[in-house]
Amino acid sequence: MFSENKKSKLDLETTSNQNLIAKGTKMIGDLESEGDFRIDGTVEGSIKTPGKIVVGKSGFVKGTISGTDAYFEGKFSGTLTLSGTLTLKNSAQIEGDVTLGKLAVEPGAIFNVNCAMTGAAKDIQKNERERTTKKAKQEEVA
Repeated sequence: MFSENKKSKLDLETTSNQNLIAKGTKMIGDLESEGDFRIDGTVEGSIKTPGKIVVGKSGFVKGTISGTDAYFEGKFSGTLTLSGTLTLKNSAQIEGDVTLGKLAVEPGAIFNVNCAMTGAAKDIQKNERERTTKKAKQEEVA
């Protein structure tokens, strides 16, 4: 009986590693955390995390975000840098500069940005070099 209470308390501690900005809350400044973020309010400033960022339908971020993955239903304006995937639901509105690994967009989402995808250019350049080298070798043989 006592061990169950200790276990549930421990579970709460390990699952509460998410930072929440509730609807109706406005924060101005820089936020940095090892945990994930869920934003249903407004943030003006920067958000930095090695985790994921979720911006709900009522959420708005103006500034800079850097993290691994982001999931948007709300609005963003600024600079967004992700090493992983940016997922935009149909209600999302994104503008600014975006650098990311992968992109998933639902029809209806507004994505008005300068976008750079990391990794993709390297793969294209590598493939082009391989084709050029292969073609040059074929020409030497002929």
